[in-house]
Amino acid sequence: MTGEDPSQALPVIFGKSSCSEFTREAFTPVVYHNKSPEFYEEFKLHLPACVTENHHLLFTFYHVSCQPRPGTALETPVGFTWIPLLQHGRLRTGPFCLPVSVDQPPPSYSVLTPDVALPGMRWVDSHKGVFSVELTAVSSVHPQDPHLDKFFTLVHVLEEGAFPFRLKDAVLSEGNVEQELRASLAALRLASPEPLVAFSHHVLDKLVRLVVRPPIISGQIVNLGRGAFEAMAHVVSLVHRSLEAAQDARGHCPQLAAYIHYAFRLPGTEPSLPDGAPPVTVQAATLARGSGRPISLYLARSKSISSSNPDLAVAPGSVDDEVSRILASKGIDRSHSWVNSAYAPGGSKAVLRRAPPYCGADPRQLLHEELALQWVVSSSAVREAILQHAWFFFQLMVKSMALHLLLGQRLDTPRKLRFPGRFLDDITALVGSVGLEVITRVHKDVELAERLNASLAFFLSDLLSLVDRGFVFSLVRAHYKQVATRLQSSPNPAALLTLRMEFTRILCSHEHYVTLNLPCCPLSPPASPSPSVSSTTSQSSTFSSQAPDPKVTSMFELSGPFRQQHFLAGLLLTELALALEPEAEGAFLLHKKAISAVHSLLCGHDTDPRYAEATVKACVAELYLPLLSIARDTLPRLHDFAEGPGQRSRLASMLDSDTEGEGDIAGTINPSVAMAIAGGPLAPGSRASISQGPPTASRAGCALSAESSRTLLACVLWVLKNAEPALLQRWATDLTLPQLGRLLDLLYLCLAAFEYKGKKAFERINSLTFKKSLDMKARLEEAILGTIGARQEMVRRSRERSPFGNPENVRWRKSVTHWKQTSDRVDKTKDEMEHEALVEGNLATEASLVVLDTLEIIVQTVMLSEARESVLGAVLKVVLYSLGSAQSALFLQHGLATQRALVSKFPELLFEEDTELCADLCLRLLRHCGSRISTIRTHASASLYLLMRQNFEIGHNFARVKMQVTMSLSSLVGTTQNFSEEHLRRSLKTILTYAEEDVGLRDSTFAEQVQDLMFNLHMILTDTVKMKEHQEDPEMLIDLMYRIARGYQGSPDLRLTWLQNMAGKHAELGNHAEAAQCMVHAAALVAEYLALLEDHRHLPVGCVSFQNISSNVLEESAISDDILSPDEEGFCSGKHFTELGLVGLLEQAAGYFTMGGLYEAVNEVYKNLIPILEAHRDYKKLAAVHGKLQEAFTKIMHQSSGWERVFGTYFRVGFYGARFGDLDEQEFVYKEPSITKLAEISHRLEEFYTERFGDDVVEIIKDSNPVDKSKLDAQKAYIQITYVEPYFDTYELKDRVTYFDRNYGLRTFLFCTPFTPDGRAHGELPEQHKRKTLLSTDHAFPYIKTRIRVCHREETVLTPVEVAIEDMQKKTRELAFATEQDPPDAKMLQMVLQGSVGPTVNQGPLEVAQVFLAEIPEDPKLFRHHNKLRLCFKDFCKKCEDALRKNKALIGPDQKEYHRELERNYCRLREALQPLLTQRLPQLLAPTPPGLRNSLNRASFRKADL
Repeated sequence: MTGEDPSQALPVIFGKSSCSEFTREAFTPVVYHNKSPEFYEEFKLHLPACVTENHHLLFTFYHVSCQPRPGTALETPVGFTWIPLLQHGRLRTGPFCLPVSVDQPPPSYSVLTPDVALPGMRWVDSHKGVFSVELTAVSSVHPQDPHLDKFFTLVHVLEEGAFPFRLKDAVLSEGNVEQELRASLAALRLASPEPLVAFSHHVLDKLVRLVVRPPIISGQIVNLGRGAFEAMAHVVSLVHRSLEAAQDARGHCPQLAAYIHYAFRLPGTEPSLPDGAPPVTVQAATLARGSGRPISLYLARSKSISSSNPDLAVAPGSVDDEVSRILASKGIDRSHSWVNSAYAPGGSKAVLRRAPPYCGADPRQLLHEELALQWVVSSSAVREAILQHAWFFFQLMVKSMALHLLLGQRLDTPRKLRFPGRFLDDITALVGSVGLEVITRVHKDVELAERLNASLAFFLSDLLSLVDRGFVFSLVRAHYKQVATRLQSSPNPAALLTLRMEFTRILCSHEHYVTLNLPCCPLSPPASPSPSVSSTTSQSSTFSSQAPDPKVTSMFELSGPFRQQHFLAGLLLTELALALEPEAEGAFLLHKKAISAVHSLLCGHDTDPRYAEATVKACVAELYLPLLSIARDTLPRLHDFAEGPGQRSRLASMLDSDTEGEGDIAGTINPSVAMAIAGGPLAPGSRASISQGPPTASRAGCALSAESSRTLLACVLWVLKNAEPALLQRWATDLTLPQLGRLLDLLYLCLAAFEYKGKKAFERINSLTFKKSLDMKARLEEAILGTIGARQEMVRRSRERSPFGNPENVRWRKSVTHWKQTSDRVDKTKDEMEHEALVEGNLATEASLVVLDTLEIIVQTVMLSEARESVLGAVLKVVLYSLGSAQSALFLQHGLATQRALVSKFPELLFEEDTELCADLCLRLLRHCGSRISTIRTHASASLYLLMRQNFEIGHNFARVKMQVTMSLSSLVGTTQNFSEEHLRRSLKTILTYAEEDVGLRDSTFAEQVQDLMFNLHMILTDTVKMKEHQEDPEMLIDLMYRIARGYQGSPDLRLTWLQNMAGKHAELGNHAEAAQCMVHAAALVAEYLALLEDHRHLPVGCVSFQNISSNVLEESAISDDILSPDEEGFCSGKHFTELGLVGLLEQAAGYFTMGGLYEAVNEVYKNLIPILEAHRDYKKLAAVHGKLQEAFTKIMHQSSGWERVFGTYFRVGFYGARFGDLDEQEFVYKEPSITKLAEISHRLEEFYTERFGDDVVEIIKDSNPVDKSKLDAQKAYIQITYVEPYFDTYELKDRVTYFDRNYGLRTFLFCTPFTPDGRAHGELPEQHKRKTLLSTDHAFPYIKTRIRVCHREETVLTPVEVAIEDMQKKTRELAFATEQDPPDAKMLQMVLQGSVGPTVNQGPLEVAQVFLAEIPEDPKLFRHHNKLRLCFKDFCKKCEDALRKNKALIGPDQKEYHRELERNYCRLREALQPLLTQRLPQLLAPTPPGLRNSLNRASFRKADL
């Protein structure tokens, strides 16, 4: 109720669902016959915006009559009580226990509480509290906290100036209000968190007002600055703590960020902006920043259009437009604030302020000045609270400064006059103290140090837009000096360097970073580190002046003049150089931070419309010229994208041979780097070493990760692309040979790093978190190498867990790195992957073109140099690498043009020096001649033709190119799967046309020689077509490759090429033994020709030296000297025909043998390799070789039984039928993988040939009998497959002792076929014959192919008695093996015994004896067989007896009965055999007739006449 009259009841009670929305009164349910009822009802009320002291709640108690009587009311009021809503200006909430009046309340009761005993009123229960009720308020207008209420009330009193004033029970006068206000400020820290957070904007506004406009009490100005500042610190701390869960990545509270961004303004009226622009225009920039939460909630100051904030695409044009942008982004209008406070300006009528009595200008203070002063002089407790949230006070200070300049119309004032000296002194002291806190706390509280460091850097970056920039640079220098001083004694310098790197990154993110570096001024130290440059002329004047010709070297090094002139760029590049130092501790994180800082800046410059013109970009690139020297010297630690041993330093070492003594320290970091940024003008004598070690360029250090290396190389390419070519040329002229070599290595690495991998690579990366695995590998290496300690590792992990250490979230790091291979989100869509592949392809082309341009500059530089040949050779290697990688058509046109120019100007590179370059070039050109794109084919054909022509012009013979082209084509068709034979034929035709129409060489033999070469190439291509036809038939494919290699018997280079092709194919199929044999043959070939060329004792004497590895290698014997001279031009000129090449081939062979488990052969290979290594004193390789030998011998010992290694299974395969073509009636022995079943190979061959010939054409012959071709269907293809076993003569078994010996060097194989005279395979014992077939192959297994033709076949037939002898010998051997087995196997022994002595139905030992020993044969020729069988049975009985004895010792009690049964069976068998074995043959004593056959000699077996 607003008054005491019932009509003044307000409709503010929320109604129920069946009633109106708001009602004036609400009832509880009736409680029946209860003297102390409990009302559980809750009522919700809508409070008016302005609550006065007359507003109250009135409670009326009714008695309800259950049995109504006539004349009596149904409801009778029996009691009244009330609650005034406002007391002492504060909303009353909480539990109440109210007395209840029997009488109606008197007039004016509402201003009093029921606790006051009013005269003449009757009360229930003697005025005791009998009615309990609780009020809960949900309000954004009333704080409901006594400390906040008191504070707001006191401030209100001071604003109104109405004294005396009643505060609760006390009366405040001008004398004691100051004391109360100070107490209230101190008590703000005791306020409840919820209301404090809700009213934080308003509390901060009031505190700011107390600081800026100190109140005047009794005519005296009361300075409350310190108290207000301390209160502000505690409020900010409390709000942070309350909203800890809502903090952003850097620990900033969104509530406080929103206050600075939207709500904060300097107290007082706001005049219009300069030039009469209304304030609305300032706010418009804020609204135009896009929907959603503004960026400044993450404390981005919306200050950059390029490197920091690409959202703002408008070029700056106003006088200090960065100030306007700070204001626009942070806002001066409060309309966005969600705090709808009654105390706010424009609040409710009841709390509108009248003009304060102290609006004169004298008492006003400037907020930023007061903040700086109070911060500097604050006590330790308050300072700790401020340091925890320094970002807030820095941001507040910056916005206050910007508003001060705007409202005071000071933007046109020179920067040096904008702020007084005392304020700048306070800023200096403040920056110094905060910087010291960062340095001292880095070892105690890393998170706080990181936050402080970032806040300080952002503050200084903001100051660059507001105050004199020379002053800011002096602050930066002072901070660096502090850090440099502490670095020398710091226990963990890596943490300090990381913080300083962060500091530099943030500082360099300023939108006028380029202008601040004075890009086009001469390299002479200015009077000030950076004179003030107004933003109006910054972009128009910076690039207009032409730089005079400075000393070029100092522009490309981190020299003193460079760092003084280009201050910020010098800082950044010095940090990068320090991070890339070999001894840098905790290098992984430093690498990433330093390189990404430079990279993000360059990305910003590249997309910045201000620097779009090429001349302007060249000036910007000059700021980063030292990056080239830094990257060049970091080369040994970059990730090796080329994935080849020695690729990184190959070119540099090539150029380093002549200049061993020359110092190469010019490219390293100047040893006075650390002091250069810390001191004032550089003193010539100041030398402070960055690291403890000597500053040599060759030191090894922590390798960079792949991602960091790629990013650094991208930065290098950007500088090379945009720098002035003339400047680069002058720089290259001054480089020493080793430096130039490292620069070429750097370009080589750039090509490898940005090589296009194709869409499939992106799909793989999409399924694997590639970047994370690489990063983890790098960290693991750091831990293993000891470059990072346990403590640093713990700190790093905690930093990664905390949101503050993640560089991806820093406000100035924008995601413009489109080329990154991986992102945190793995599940990319197809369109995203398409786009990423497109970007990657464009990047690869761009990188390659930049490298090509740089190579052109280097070539122009060294054309007149003395060391021209060595440099140009290195240049050509880089060009060749670029042509060999996956490139776009655009680049290949330019690349091939460059290659043609190089070869035409300097033909001696290819034709007088090492042939490897010529071989590589021919291979690249041929590959591009087979391209599907006609433009590439045209350029490649022209290049290849000109290559032949130039070779011919030098010596009227292009034998070298002819040989290399033929070898390259052989290599190409042997290794490339998607090779286009049709397109290559077109290119060859084009070359032929060139030769025919070449007028200059029409009278020479050139055209004929070209024609011969083209014919040879066509023949190779024809073989290639056949190979493609048999691509799915590995045996036929290897046979074809073998045939081609045999065809090149007179051309060692080409034979070697094809042997390597075969090895690659075998390795791909998993045939490691065959791949090893290919490499042994290749090594034997090389050894043969090395023996012809030079005679050294340590080299193998040709093929003979390799006989122990394989008897097959003798086929590599060289053709006689009168047919081929090995030193003729073009022959044996490849890189493999050297001692180094021979070593490489032997190492590959040993590797393949190891993979195939042929460890004994590894020893034989190394027997040939070790003498060469000993002759070269290569002890490192010797140590490795002996280590591998030890491994091999250890494995042989552990696998001595042979069962652990199964070398292969062999099958005889015969082909019958005209459909097989060359294979008709051919027999082969196939070597299949270990434990291959007959059914497997049968199914594989049947399926393959069925697919080739069609259904119902291929038939498998099931038996192994001789095939009668006349009975076969001519339209069908027949395959006969038989399992065969290696066969050895008795004398061979003496040498073949081990399991390996019996499975290596196999030429003879055996298979047996049982038959009977009537044609059946099996029959009764007297008619069971057996045919033994021996097959001999052309070469011994393993060979360079997996199937070898059968060259000889021999058959023998065993008679039934001989078959019986063999069977009994086999049973006896089985018994002996089971008996002598160690450890004994009882189950196996019992199985063999059961089969030997158990009662068998058919063809058991007893039946064999009864058939063949019952009667003495009539034919004297069979006497010896009869006797031999009798002896076999005697031996058999003896072995049975031994086995039974052994079994008795092995069995347990449960098997005793089984054993007795076996003994009974054995006794029966022995008794039955006894009469058969005791027969005498007196004829055996007679001399042997002349024609009797010796059955022990295989050669005397009679031939089969069946």
